[in-house]
Amino acid sequence: MSSSSTTQTLPAVAFRQDASLIGLVGLAHMVSHFSQLLLAPLFPWLKDAFNASYAELGFLMTVFFVTSCAVQTASGFLVDRLGPRPVLFAGLAMLGVAAFGFAASTSYWMMAFFAVIAGTGNGVFHPVDYTLLNRKVSAPRLGHAYSVHGITGSLGWALAPAMMVPIALAFSWRAALASAGVLAFAVLAVLWFNRERLSLPAAPKPVQGPAQGHGQAAAEDPMAFLRIPAVWMCFGFFFFYAMSLSVVQAFAPEAARQLHAVPIALVAVCLTIYMVCSAGGMVLGGFLASDPARCERVVGVGFGLAACVALLLAFGHVPAAAVPVLFGAMGFSAGIAGPSRDLLVKKSTPDNATGRVYGVVYSGLDIGQAISPLIFGVLMDHGQFRGVLIGLAVVQAVLIASAFNVRRVRRTPLAAA
Repeated sequence: MSSSSTTQTLPAVAFRQDASLIGLVGLAHMVSHFSQLLLAPLFPWLKDAFNASYAELGFLMTVFFVTSCAVQTASGFLVDRLGPRPVLFAGLAMLGVAAFGFAASTSYWMMAFFAVIAGTGNGVFHPVDYTLLNRKVSAPRLGHAYSVHGITGSLGWALAPAMMVPIALAFSWRAALASAGVLAFAVLAVLWFNRERLSLPAAPKPVQGPAQGHGQAAAEDPMAFLRIPAVWMCFGFFFFYAMSLSVVQAFAPEAARQLHAVPIALVAVCLTIYMVCSAGGMVLGGFLASDPARCERVVGVGFGLAACVALLLAFGHVPAAAVPVLFGAMGFSAGIAGPSRDLLVKKSTPDNATGRVYGVVYSGLDIGQAISPLIFGVLMDHGQFRGVLIGLAVVQAVLIASAFNVRRVRRTPLAAA
């Protein structure tokens, strides 16, 4: 083969390698988000089966996310030490075991125990996924990789109720949860047979110059990344991002129904349209993220438009039929910001601490999802429906400020920190 034809095949090979890795990581990420909504669609069945209140069933979700938050931070260290592949396989296996455990549970406390197992499995995905994407996907395709990653997560959220409820109706809630376990282990099998594509050594050690002397020990400190201000700015960004997403998922459709007399049938459609349009926005966002220099501006425009839609829902005279359309516009705008949002963290991450940084930063998601219902749930209980939508817009505005703050403090030297 001539040198010119060899050169022409290299981009095609690189594309296939990138596409394969992105697809495998996205498939695993879909199972993670699927597992986050495993129990919620089955609450009516679980309530009768265990004679539990909705508050007690909601506590199972709290257990899940609190465990996931703790594990997400710790698993980043394991990813950097062991490499992402074994940690990913362990996480998927735990999600499968937890689903089968839910299906076999005979008491509420058995469900709580397996919620801990599920939360532990869920906690590994962001450090694993972003370590694989950042270190194995070529730079020109990284924005598209983040886009696919976000889309598969949204599809996982959409798949959970679409799969669990029909199976529960046709057979039983135990059959539905067992089918979720089958799905998790089927995906694990796919990843196992393609395990060579997920191969990645442990994070490289930082290179030390001969003149650094005593500074070498400090630079090799595994906790040194915590002194980088941009890491904590990213943590705060994802905390507020999770708050805004939690509001949309739990309260905003009902608040809009109360303000604009939306039929109940359309309320359920609002969230579905939001998630589908968000996935569409992520496709466009992947192209916009191809230029890392503009990621803060993309985040600002995306969440700025989303905040405007939230304020329109709060103060505008909107026909009921237009409310789902506005939720779609808000989801598309927020989705555009998704890949650039992930790129903010990538640009703030030392090469030798990818897993640890993503573990800490993305734990902000779990904390935000745990706190947001406490704040906005009180507003809903007091009939402050307009306040819920105003609060959503405020949180989205905070996200814009947070993104530019990340740029301002990015890569502050460790010695200065």
